[in-house]
Amino acid sequence: MESDKNRQLIRDFITAIGDDPEREGILETPDRVVRSWKELYGGYQMDPAKILSKTFDPEGCDQMVVCKGIEFYSTCEHHLLPIIGTAHVGYLPKDRVVGLSKMARLVDCFARRLQIQERLTSQVAHALYHQLDALGVGVVVEAKHFCMCARGVNKQGSLMTTSAMLGVFRDNAPARSEFMRLIK
Repeated sequence: MESDKNRQLIRDFITAIGDDPEREGILETPDRVVRSWKELYGGYQMDPAKILSKTFDPEGCDQMVVCKGIEFYSTCEHHLLPIIGTAHVGYLPKDRVVGLSKMARLVDCFARRLQIQERLTSQVAHALYHQLDALGVGVVVEAKHFCMCARGVNKQGSLMTTSAMLGVFRDNAPARSEFMRLIK
C-alpha cells in the first residue's frame, strides 16, 4: 500500500537525521506527515483549466481586474524547504472574467507543487492568459525562501521578486505601469 511505503520513508528519514522513530513524541509523526503531504502537494491533483473553466460575461468591464496579496505556501524543489510569499495577479479581460477566488486557487494550484519561484510566476500568468484569452496578464510574486534564510547564506531578511507580463502588460508601458501602481 502506498501510504505504508510513505510512512516507512518518514520513519527512515527520522532515523537518517539521528532521531528514534520509536520515541514517544514522534511515534505518530509518519502518519501526520503523510496526511500533510496531501495538502502541501495537492497542486499536482489540480487542473488549471478546470479552475478557470467557469467564466462570466464582463458586462462592459474593459478595465483591469487585479487581486493582490494572495498568500501562498510552496516548497523549494532544490532543498525541499518552504517558500512563503504573496502573489499579485491581474488581467485585462477580452470576453470573459473569472470569480475572484479562482485567481487564488490558480496560485495554489501551482504553489502546491515542488517549485522554483520563476516557474510558479510564469505558470500562473500563462494559465490565466491562455484560459481566459485575456488581452494581457501581469503576475508579480514576492517570497521568502527558507533555503536562503534558514541554511546556506542565512539571510533572513531576503525577499525574492519575480514578474511575468503577457500581452498588453508586456507590450504597453502605460498598462504595465497601471498594474504595478495598483499592486503597490
